[in-house]
Amino acid sequence: MSTLELRENFYQQRNRGTLTASSYKVQRGDTLYSIAFRAGKDVRQLAALNGIASPYTIYPNQTLRLSGKPASAHTKPVKKPATTTVAKNTNKNNSSQTKSNSSVKPVKAVAPKNQKGYVQVTQDKNNKTANITLNGNLVQWQWPVKGKIISGFSHQQQGNKGIDISGREGDRVNAAASGQVVYAGNALRGYGNLIIIKHNDDYLSAYAHNRKLLVTEKQMVTAGQRIAELGSTDATDARLHFEIRFRGSSVDPLKYLPQ
Repeated sequence: MSTLELRENFYQQRNRGTLTASSYKVQRGDTLYSIAFRAGKDVRQLAALNGIASPYTIYPNQTLRLSGKPASAHTKPVKKPATTTVAKNTNKNNSSQTKSNSSVKPVKAVAPKNQKGYVQVTQDKNNKTANITLNGNLVQWQWPVKGKIISGFSHQQQGNKGIDISGREGDRVNAAASGQVVYAGNALRGYGNLIIIKHNDDYLSAYAHNRKLLVTEKQMVTAGQRIAELGSTDATDARLHFEIRFRGSSVDPLKYLPQ
């Protein structure tokens, strides 16, 4: 086995920021989206498992169930630890919570420390692309970086959950589609500086190993917008690890990206 193959094998084995236990203790900087991402679950599924109602706020040291039957949405809320700042619920329109149609409402992200709750995106005639992406089923994908694919998607349980694209330190990393940033940080082992973007209720995309993050959580981004600088954090060389998740499950990005 060549040195390059050894390095790639080492990288693939350590790039495992997944959660396989039946429960998880929340750490500072976590969001429900980042935990669901690691557990391979839809964020709505994780919220239902723990009886977490809107705005889906979680706190450090709170224990979340990752498997089992859904809990009641009316479960008694967890008390805020003395050292934690409560995320404010910005949804003041109580009437919106009483609608009884069959469609699932877009899930609000939860807030880490010192972060306010997420606000539901509404229609804006001046921002049609972003709103169509978040509120509808249409996602128009484009390549996040230009480069050679050095590691492809694998359907195996321990295989690569996305694709890896080579590049140079500092190359621009673009949003593959319009959406809202639901995670920006480095708390997920094996992913380095990571960005997760929500495109609609079904699709997320993830961008790992960045040198520098240029967006923050809650920020709206448009397709092609520069969101990070390519890097090698938690990787053996400069590359972008790119994933697309459909309802929490990893899918092959090459089936979505343009040829």
